[in-house]
Amino acid sequence: MSLEQFEVDRIPTSEGDLEITFLGHGSLLFTFGGRRIYVDPFSRVADYSTLPKADVVLITHDHRDHLDPDALAQIRTNETDVVLTERCAAAVPGIVMSEGDIGEVLGLTIEAIPAYNLVHTRENGEPFHPRGIGVGYVITFGDLRFLVAGDTENTVELKAQHDIDVAFLPMNLPYTMTPEMVADVATAVRPRILYPYHFGETDTSRLVELLAGLEEVEVRLRKMA
Repeated sequence: MSLEQFEVDRIPTSEGDLEITFLGHGSLLFTFGGRRIYVDPFSRVADYSTLPKADVVLITHDHRDHLDPDALAQIRTNETDVVLTERCAAAVPGIVMSEGDIGEVLGLTIEAIPAYNLVHTRENGEPFHPRGIGVGYVITFGDLRFLVAGDTENTVELKAQHDIDVAFLPMNLPYTMTPEMVADVATAVRPRILYPYHFGETDTSRLVELLAGLEEVEVRLRKMA
């Protein structure tokens, strides 16, 4: 397995092109300035033992499809910075960030924002993602701000994000957002480019339909089920 088999987009920034490799599910790889930044590596979508080593890994929460110790071990070196939540740090060591934190890792400004459910719950009434367990990240690449929302719904905090150029919003029912919820966030945040990700079998065409009149937001569909 090599990176060539995955879809790739390149987005210009003030400090050179950012390359996005769409590994699948909630897993992404950003390549920028010679550094490789992975998000939520997950063994089901790729053989990470064959992929380039990580300079930075961002982990949004401790569910197995986001915190996968096997995948992480295959790309992590002694020099890799792993950014994660306090709950994740109980399983693997790293730099803990909680919602509201802002830090700098290898010259990249990273902000942690809340990620949680509002309405979708398990049979016992507990949210699939309770408040305080997971986060999303806003990463600054050059002059652009990228939002990777993590597993969340259309929370007040998510809709309050500003100056977002590229957004990755989850649409995996019943665990995260409906297309209507994603459209609600997009209407509030107005990213220049919107990638629905981690969408499982949710109908992405419904999101395209909902945002057809919002011309400043370009919806890009990639293989991120």
